[in-house]
Amino acid sequence: MLNPTEAKRIIEAALLASQEPVPLNGIRRLFEEDIGPDTLRRLLGELREEWTGRSVELVNLATGWRFQTRPEFQKFVDRLIPDKAPRYSRAVMETLAIIAYRQPVTRGDIEDIRGVAVSAQIVQSLENRGWIDVVGHREAPGRPALYATTKSFLDDLGLRSLQELPPLEEVARTLPLEPTQPAETGGEAAQVSEAAQASEAAQAGEDSEPEQDAPEEGAPELAVASPEAGTSSH
Repeated sequence: MLNPTEAKRIIEAALLASQEPVPLNGIRRLFEEDIGPDTLRRLLGELREEWTGRSVELVNLATGWRFQTRPEFQKFVDRLIPDKAPRYSRAVMETLAIIAYRQPVTRGDIEDIRGVAVSAQIVQSLENRGWIDVVGHREAPGRPALYATTKSFLDDLGLRSLQELPPLEEVARTLPLEPTQPAETGGEAAQVSEAAQASEAAQAGEDSEPEQDAPEEGAPELAVASPEAGTSSH
């Protein structure tokens, strides 16, 4: 007979030891007896309540459940991490925003919205980060690749599905993003929202010939302070 208290302790130990979110099927494998998904969700909900008010929280993400640091304590945890977070240019983050909110899209779609050519390096940097992937090809000359965001992207934003994406202007604060030259770039929310404005202009028919992006090293850069909405507790 399943002891709920003992079951929650087992789940707690497994999630604290895991480096990645654990899906419900993975949690079921912790037990010899077959436990239904509804029972597991109830136990996870109770466990999440037990951790309320602590510096670490239990969250349900796109790929499963995990413990992570609460956002308000992230700045302190970052002091223990010697490596600097990856830095991404304005062009990279605008491209990511367009893919997230207009997916699936081709490079041509992104160029139409941004008004500049999208280099292969920009797309590759997002693929390498695990935030986007090819999900198909458009039935058009050349069969261009269609790009969409991944579950890892949702995990890093602390979301379970695309339906939970915040308004576009809040994405930068959610990642969060920090401009390296705030006086010149005008703030992270303004930078990402420019992609939304460009998107609205494209939808209204205000298309223009794409210009070539400036070299990456010359573009204002954005820093991803932490890949997750809250760093894993490990």
